[in-house]
Amino acid sequence: MSLHVIVGAGPVGTATARLLAERGEAVRIVSRRGRGPEHPAIERVAMDATDVERLSALADTAAAVYNCANPPYHRWLTDWPPLVSALLAAAERSGAVLATANNLYGYGPVTGPMDESTPLSPTHPKLRLRADMWRDALGRHEAGRIRATEVRASDYIEANSLFSIAVAKPLLAGRRAYVPAPLDVPHSWTSVADVAKTLVAVASDERAWGRAWAVPTNPPVTIRELAGRFTQVAGAPAPELTSIPYPVIWTVGLFSPLVRELRTTRYQFYRPFILDSTLTTRTFGIQPTPLDEVLRATAASLRR
Repeated sequence: MSLHVIVGAGPVGTATARLLAERGEAVRIVSRRGRGPEHPAIERVAMDATDVERLSALADTAAAVYNCANPPYHRWLTDWPPLVSALLAAAERSGAVLATANNLYGYGPVTGPMDESTPLSPTHPKLRLRADMWRDALGRHEAGRIRATEVRASDYIEANSLFSIAVAKPLLAGRRAYVPAPLDVPHSWTSVADVAKTLVAVASDERAWGRAWAVPTNPPVTIRELAGRFTQVAGAPAPELTSIPYPVIWTVGLFSPLVRELRTTRYQFYRPFILDSTLTTRTFGIQPTPLDEVLRATAASLRR
């Protein structure tokens, strides 16, 4: 039994903690409020993870440290740098593998499917931030100071995602869904459960270190298609959808910091946005969770 330290008790951190605990590992999950799943193998620690000394002490005997944190979106540029510095220091001092849950922002706008060979070409400070997080970790890995890897996922289906909040929740209640994106553009959607499975796999496999990996993800579908499948498996009425015009989103963003941030990643929904996870599946044998199974679990979670 090894110790695994997880920073962040959101959907990915929680799923990763549960997966490791169910496999018989000792888990220490760190968050500001000491949240996390209840399990005999999971220790929940309340602390500010930017505290380098304490985080390093908590990770001292760990086999791996997992970066599953997600600061408030509008505070990324201020909150991420000290947190990343603390995680890098903790990994270096402890010798633990640093495994990071990342997204596809670092690729910037693309014209074709994304995989591990796609160059990082971010065009906005927040997109560059996610790319630079990996570059910093990789630089230390190549210098022999740490062992690092990361997994890259597309937009989540479950959790507090665009799909679950803007689409699934109103449809489950029998209401029209007003979606801040076009409805008929192919898009890759990743399951949080598959992020956790991939994180655990790459943290413990030497073949994964020093590289980034695409999380196994089902073939792309449009929002309209995804909504139709969701209502079918959830036993909800046929979906009624309205795409919110971008000028409306832009105007609302003048008053809402969260909506304003949608401008940054607007490009991801206005043309095909496709993740190719073939290499991860071929290397580690991880298959994406069947889409209907993910949608069924999403409906059950929303009903709770």
